[in-house]
Amino acid sequence: MARVSVEIKNHIAHVTLTRSDKMNALDPDMMAAIVDAGESLRDNDDVRAVVLSGAGKSFCAGLDVMSFASMASKDPKEMLMPRTHGNANLFQQVALVWRKLPMPVICALQGVAYGGGFQIALGADVRFAAPGTKMSVMEMKWGIVPDMGGMALLPQLTRSDVIRKLTYTAEPFLSEQALAWGLVTDVVDDPLKAAVTLAEEIVDRSPSAIRAAKALIDFAETHTDDVDAVLLEESRVQASLIGKPHQMEVIAANLQKRRPNFS
Repeated sequence: MARVSVEIKNHIAHVTLTRSDKMNALDPDMMAAIVDAGESLRDNDDVRAVVLSGAGKSFCAGLDVMSFASMASKDPKEMLMPRTHGNANLFQQVALVWRKLPMPVICALQGVAYGGGFQIALGADVRFAAPGTKMSVMEMKWGIVPDMGGMALLPQLTRSDVIRKLTYTAEPFLSEQALAWGLVTDVVDDPLKAAVTLAEEIVDRSPSAIRAAKALIDFAETHTDDVDAVLLEESRVQASLIGKPHQMEVIAANLQKRRPNFS
C-alpha cells in the first residue's frame, strides 16, 4: 500500500501522507516512503514550493506501536548510529529531509501531530495548524528521547524551558499554545488551504532568490555565534543574485505591473 503521494502542479509539490486508516502512523515502510518523497524533489528545479500534509483526520500520530515492538528486538546501536543520510540516520532524515530541501516547505496540521509526526512538522519552513490540533513530544511516554531531528530543530523555534517541559512530560498541547511558544506559524480554520495559498505566493517570487533566502536563513541559524560569517554570507548571496535573469525579470514585472514569468 502506498504510504505517501507526490503530485506536482504549477511548480508546487503536494506531498501527502496517505496512511489515513492508521492516522498516518510511522512504520518502516512509511518512513522510507517519506524520505524517498522528499529526496525525489531535491534536484527538481521545476518545484518552487512544497505543501506537506496528512490525509484524513490527523497529520501523523507518530511511531506505529507495532513497529516499536519489532524495533525493540534489534540492536539499537546498529539501528541508530550509522549515518545513512549525510549527517543523519533514517529516522532523523524523515524530518530533516524537508529542512534540507532547497525550496520552502509549508506544512498543514490537523488532528494530532505526536512524536515523530511532530518532528516531521518541525522540519518544514512554515507550519499552519487547525484550531485544537494536538501535539506532543511523545517519546518520554515510551521511556526514550526525541531522536528524529527534534533536538536539532526545536532550539531554533522556542525557549529551552519549553523544550525541557515538553520533553520531560510528553504532555499533549494544543495548536493555540504551540503558536504562543513559536512552534507553529499560525492557527487557521483550513491549514491546507493556507499552505497552498502561501505556496502560490512563493511561486510568483524569484526562484533563485527564494532558494538563496532559505539557504541564507539556514546558514544564519547555524552560525549564531559568528556574526562576521553571517554578514559575509549575506553579501556573497546578494552578489550572486543581482543582475541575473530572475532578478531582472522581477524588476521588469514590477515596472510593467504584471506577474513575473520565470519559465
